[in-house]
Amino acid sequence: MNALVGRRNEIARFDALLEAAKKGRGGALVLRGEPGIGKSALASQVAQSANGFLVMRASGAEFEMELPFAALHQLCAPILGHMTAMPAPYRRALEVAFGLDSGVPDPLRVGVATLSLLAEAARDRPVLCVIDDAHWLDRASATTLAFLARRVSAERIAVVFAAREDGPQLGDLPVLTLGGLNESDARALLAGAIRGPLDARVRDRILAESRGNPLALLELPRTAGLAGLAGGFDLPGPGVIEQSFRARLQALPPHARLLVTIAAAEPLGDAGLLWRAAGLLGLDPSAGAQAASLVEFGTRIRFSHPLARSAAYETASPEDRRRAHRALATVTDPVADPDRRAWHRARAAAGPDEEIAAELEGSATRAEARGGIAAAAAFLERSAALTLVPELRAERMIAAAQAKLSVGEFDAAAELISAVRSGDPRQAARIDLLRGRLSFARHRGGETPATPVLSAASRLAEVDPAWSRACFLDAFEMGVLAGDLGQVVAAAQTAPPAAEPPTGSDIVLDSLVEMFTRGHEAAARRLGPIVGSDDEVWAGRPSLGFVLAGELWDSGAMYGIASRTVAAGRDSGSFHLLPIGLAMLATVTVHKGDFGAAMEMISEEEAIAEATGAAPLIYPRIHLAALRGRREEALKLFASVPEHMTLSVQWATAVLHNGLADYQAAGEAARLAIARGYVGLSALALPELVEAAMRGGHVAEARAALAALGERARAGRRPWGLGVEAYARALVTGDEKCYEQAVDLLDGCSMAIYGARAYLLYGEWLRRQGRRREARNRLRTAHEMFADLGAEAFAERAAGELRATGEHARSRTAQASDRLTMQEVHIARMVAEGATSKEVAAKLFLSPRTVDAHLRNIFRKLGITSRKQLRGLPGIR
Repeated sequence: MNALVGRRNEIARFDALLEAAKKGRGGALVLRGEPGIGKSALASQVAQSANGFLVMRASGAEFEMELPFAALHQLCAPILGHMTAMPAPYRRALEVAFGLDSGVPDPLRVGVATLSLLAEAARDRPVLCVIDDAHWLDRASATTLAFLARRVSAERIAVVFAAREDGPQLGDLPVLTLGGLNESDARALLAGAIRGPLDARVRDRILAESRGNPLALLELPRTAGLAGLAGGFDLPGPGVIEQSFRARLQALPPHARLLVTIAAAEPLGDAGLLWRAAGLLGLDPSAGAQAASLVEFGTRIRFSHPLARSAAYETASPEDRRRAHRALATVTDPVADPDRRAWHRARAAAGPDEEIAAELEGSATRAEARGGIAAAAAFLERSAALTLVPELRAERMIAAAQAKLSVGEFDAAAELISAVRSGDPRQAARIDLLRGRLSFARHRGGETPATPVLSAASRLAEVDPAWSRACFLDAFEMGVLAGDLGQVVAAAQTAPPAAEPPTGSDIVLDSLVEMFTRGHEAAARRLGPIVGSDDEVWAGRPSLGFVLAGELWDSGAMYGIASRTVAAGRDSGSFHLLPIGLAMLATVTVHKGDFGAAMEMISEEEAIAEATGAAPLIYPRIHLAALRGRREEALKLFASVPEHMTLSVQWATAVLHNGLADYQAAGEAARLAIARGYVGLSALALPELVEAAMRGGHVAEARAALAALGERARAGRRPWGLGVEAYARALVTGDEKCYEQAVDLLDGCSMAIYGARAYLLYGEWLRRQGRRREARNRLRTAHEMFADLGAEAFAERAAGELRATGEHARSRTAQASDRLTMQEVHIARMVAEGATSKEVAAKLFLSPRTVDAHLRNIFRKLGITSRKQLRGLPGIR
């Protein structure tokens, strides 16, 4: 690769990337730096020197940031012919994304399809993808390209992004940050740019002002001219590059400046469109020659630098910008490209215009149908700005805020919400609900998420009682999940009465009020049956149902709600619902003691999160780490958890330390978990506090926790809760019948971890009573159960107790899964069940070649050589 001035180390890094990709070890690199630092030049250098590669290029455009999959389409255009070799579902996914077929794009399927398309192209020769100006990528393209770049490790594909420092994070891809040139390299670049003599003092000032920025070094002399340089001109301050482009634009004659404004307003670079618009304004091609140093007017319109485009648009007068957009709207085909035409018309409008506003609303509907929620939000926001009728303006602003919130643009959503004014109670209620969603999503702010939702419920109490009750239930759900129920319980007592016959939502709302005012047992008569049912209320509020089932110690209800949520997510293709279901199902599966199956679910949820750019739901990992009992591994995970998940960590810390027999630490953590009053996890923390408090001699505290646990267990009336309450009561009372009852109840229960704990506690009590032979039997059973399940801390505690009776515990048989990562466990289990590499790849959003690479690692770690051998390994199937 030919060297650019001062970029030897960076070029070596790219050389290594390309060399690895040639050998089937693909990778990605994100090039970051300030404007003008040389990102585009270096990316172009990489592309030019990629001998033997198919080079594919795309560039983000500031004015196309809201058009879904625009950059991805640009990148893939040269190889769309390979789509014929792809499976039909992947082919259609790309056709829908690129507007070649109707439908709503499936983001994950688009990602996998793009990977498949590039892999197909890479069969002939290695592929290099260069994405410049990645900070201006549309959201859908950025997500898909980041997804792709994380999955090319086993492909002949290299991906290079060039983005500003404040651009999209693009996941955890490796980053190469470009700094300024050192002084000697900067001098060399400057000397090459100036052919005449240069005063030493002026040269030193240029070097100091430019701070090694290559574009600044080249633009400063061009802006000032040699005469100015020779005379020691006054150098501009900050923003020297932007000022340079502005100065060059202002030096152009008016007709050339207007032509450049049209080019800046037309992001596609479509020469035909530009010249038709220019003709409407009486401009001819000769105007282009005068701006040739800034814009290349060829078959495509290209600016010399993205900052030149920005400067051209920003320095144009408002009237010239409107003239440019008006001309572009006139020459844009209303049938082939109605949305771009509407956008240009909106930019051309000097004030409110209902016709254009309605046109933009139609564009928003079409964008949302294509999966472009960000584009819909932008269209709606501009539509609202052009709307004069107050009620309609408010409606469009609310819709825009909802769309902004859906794509995570919280500040923009908050600004819109705060600007809406409406006297209509239904609109006002919707505004309150959006404020609540925003507060809940942000996990911060002075007001709790439930406050505005309760305000909406109160507004609607008279005009729409059913909606009001739904809002009260929404507030309960937020309060349950955020741990802030005080104001919700008080307000919900004023909810309008339910209609007859009551719906499932009505029963849940009234039961929750009853539970928090009269107690669990009073509410259980109505709440218990509906929690254990498949009522449609849980289809819309699965998380609420799951934690209420946990509060009542109803493992069957927890499993049922989680399983139905997973099934609904798979059936609907919802990558919002499916991860929630998988996380819940993994959590209850951990408590059942099937750690391998839980790891498989966690791996799938994390694969979806990575593919969609969402944060993984970490609580199943926390539950697994706590019950698995690997101290260092668990504590490292707990330390990494975000602040809003600390309750899960407190419960998990209590469980972990009870397993490790560190009862002081367990008690401290359990107290914190219970004090927060969260529904579900506080209930699970009660038996941990009973055990830790009794071991520490805090009998009164243990009795109080037992009473609270008993109320919940009796309300749920399920073997899991009653069995746990029985062994907790045995700890407090020393009644052997309670230990026996616990063993009997939990022996027939699916929650195997708790059955093993019942045997352990009974065996420990028997040993302390001097009944060593009977203790041995219980402790041996406990140890074998814990060892088989993989609950290492509790197994070691049982082994220690067993040694104290004079018997040594058998060594635990190493499980194959102990040596594998969570993703490798998932792949191994699927392959052991007969899945092909293609089937595994489709489920985990990988390429088949990547799955094969994972399998080679799995075989090496396990000392095997074939898929068939996986089937007989303990801990895999």
